[in-house]
Amino acid sequence: MTRTRKPVGRIAFVGAGPGDPGLLTRRAHDALVDADQVIYDRGVPESLLAVVRAEARDDAEFTPAEGAPGDVAKVLISAARSGLNAVHLVAGDPFGHDSVVKEVQAVARTAAHFEVVPGVGQAEGVATYAGVPLPGVRTAADVEDVSALDFEALAAAVGRGSLALAVDAGDLAAVRDGLLAAGVDGTTGVGVTGDGTGETQYTTTSTVDSFVAAALGFTGRVVLTVGAGVGQRDKLSWWENRPLYGWKVLVPRTKEQAGAMSARLRAYGAIPCEVPTIAVEPPRTPAQMERAVKGLVDGRYAWVIFTSVNAVRAVWEKFAEHGLDARHFGGVKIACIGEATADAVRAFGIQPELIPAGEQSSEGLLAEFSPHDEILDPVGRVLLPRADIATETLAAGLTERGWEVDDVTAYRTVRAAPPPAEIRDAIKSGGFDAVLFTSSSTVRNLVGIAGKPHARTVVAVIGPKTAETATEFGLRVDVQPPHASVPDLVEALAAYAVELREKLAAMPAKQRRGSKVQGPTALRFR
Repeated sequence: MTRTRKPVGRIAFVGAGPGDPGLLTRRAHDALVDADQVIYDRGVPESLLAVVRAEARDDAEFTPAEGAPGDVAKVLISAARSGLNAVHLVAGDPFGHDSVVKEVQAVARTAAHFEVVPGVGQAEGVATYAGVPLPGVRTAADVEDVSALDFEALAAAVGRGSLALAVDAGDLAAVRDGLLAAGVDGTTGVGVTGDGTGETQYTTTSTVDSFVAAALGFTGRVVLTVGAGVGQRDKLSWWENRPLYGWKVLVPRTKEQAGAMSARLRAYGAIPCEVPTIAVEPPRTPAQMERAVKGLVDGRYAWVIFTSVNAVRAVWEKFAEHGLDARHFGGVKIACIGEATADAVRAFGIQPELIPAGEQSSEGLLAEFSPHDEILDPVGRVLLPRADIATETLAAGLTERGWEVDDVTAYRTVRAAPPPAEIRDAIKSGGFDAVLFTSSSTVRNLVGIAGKPHARTVVAVIGPKTAETATEFGLRVDVQPPHASVPDLVEALAAYAVELREKLAAMPAKQRRGSKVQGPTALRFR
């Protein structure tokens, strides 16, 4: 009789870095995605845990680390012996914690397979995000027990270079007293950073004498930087000086479309809040789309014009239902309004023949669309798959140019459910610094389900039609990019924020206080 060999699990001690999920190493990501059980320390930010959970296996178990190092090691060893892959996720670097070192020692005494995945140290990583270099002789440590610190050695490090310590906010006074007692000059520059590498990271600069008072209100883990490098923050601070840093930006888009915009906003430092205002649903009767797909296959159309990503998706879903693919577009030319729509077509292996070089709108497309010529265009029909609420501008313009148009409802846009009460209150009371509208329907539906944004909220729109609708609803349009695309819209908002900052910086202090400009940009100068 052959015995089935029991699978052997693995143990990984994984460094989460200083908090920004983007700083997870590839090896750390792979270990977490493959994990059956993840034990995490209290120092790991919830924002990072949320990202890890979203990418982990559906059946992965997440539990906080509890007890002494020996207790945590027993849980990891038990999981491995049961054939599971277990991860202990810790802030910073695993070997930056004495308790984790003891866990590794305990696991090493067994036959369990284990690895230690390095992470960016919390102190060193946050110092870089705060714009504080650690030149010369440098000391960076993630401190668990302040009473065990060698303040004489730390004072020597400050004298010869720079120092960065990750400590609990409640231990700042003890660190100050230790540094002063060890002979550190009380006027030496100090930076204290809270929520390091997070969306709300904030750094206050002062001196050894005064940094405890300057950091009043900070909680949890903070990073203390001491030495000459603190004085270079004005020029080197990059994370907190991004154009939209700290801006709360409302993103009223469908769930499927909001991700790309939110990612771009985060890259500029904004805190996006996605509020779906539109839900996309199939047409009530599928007969039109069925005939349109058959017409495409039979060569009925010379052109297909896509006005949105949703239209592209609707046609390809219908193709998939019938077992068709991109080859069945042979001989049909494709026009797209906007690069996002064109990218959606390219994703299916087809290169569009026409994308307006100028205005990304129906008018822009019509300006470049050739009139029908019976000799050059033996097939004179155009397929226009669109939303049920689309305007007639494009279809009418094509007809004027001699084309026959099949204006087909490919999908319906319906108003989404209202957002939670706290978001509705924030919209109406000015809790958002900016709102980005990508279509007229997002304007109408946001106002319909949540109310009109407050007058102090910066309104950014993707194009002229959206601007017209916003104006009709009594909104002041502050930002409109030269080209109608999501990247250009976010870029235009970032440029607007920079302009606000420069204007406020040029104002006398008294005028700044009386300025009507709102948001984080204004508050930094008050």
